[in-house]
Amino acid sequence: MGDHAVSRFGHVELDDMPEDLKQRIGVITEKSGFVPNVFRALARRPAELRAFLDYHDALMDPPSAPGPAGLSKAERELVVVATSGANNCTYCVVAHGAILRVRAKDPEIADRVATNPWGVELGPRERAIVDLALLVATDSAALTDEALDDARSAGLSEDEIWDVGAITALFAMSNRLAHLTALRPNPEFFLMGRLPR
Repeated sequence: MGDHAVSRFGHVELDDMPEDLKQRIGVITEKSGFVPNVFRALARRPAELRAFLDYHDALMDPPSAPGPAGLSKAERELVVVATSGANNCTYCVVAHGAILRVRAKDPEIADRVATNPWGVELGPRERAIVDLALLVATDSAALTDEALDDARSAGLSEDEIWDVGAITALFAMSNRLAHLTALRPNPEFFLMGRLPR
């Protein structure tokens, strides 16, 4: 497999990344115990990796603000897994499926959502989140006010609806980069969140 064990365009090891990225990815590596391959692949283009990380963090780990809490971390990962399942993105389904299992404390949810996001049984709020994500991911030009009203009726706030759309858009891009690079999931992701700790 050689260099294609990560990406068809090669990759950069953590120690060879620019200092700011080495520090930023180092924090993630310390927490997870490994360097996710997406960072190793995107580090070939440091400016793009920085932009990706900034937008990712703004959407997936926003600073807490006064007022309603917004989407939970598990709900944010639910959007990613549904989007990535709809886009047939193995890397993102595997990586974010692992994170969803951990955050939802449910060893089955990611597999059920990734394999059939349109038909998986979910509660009304989660179903509204997934339905909106699927519409934005697969046919965004068909988005109507009625679809947004359905999300509101399920209890989503305006900011939560925006977050579903923005997370979907970011990961639709990420899915396509993963396809372009033939990005391979780290083996560690496959077992995460499947067995009780």
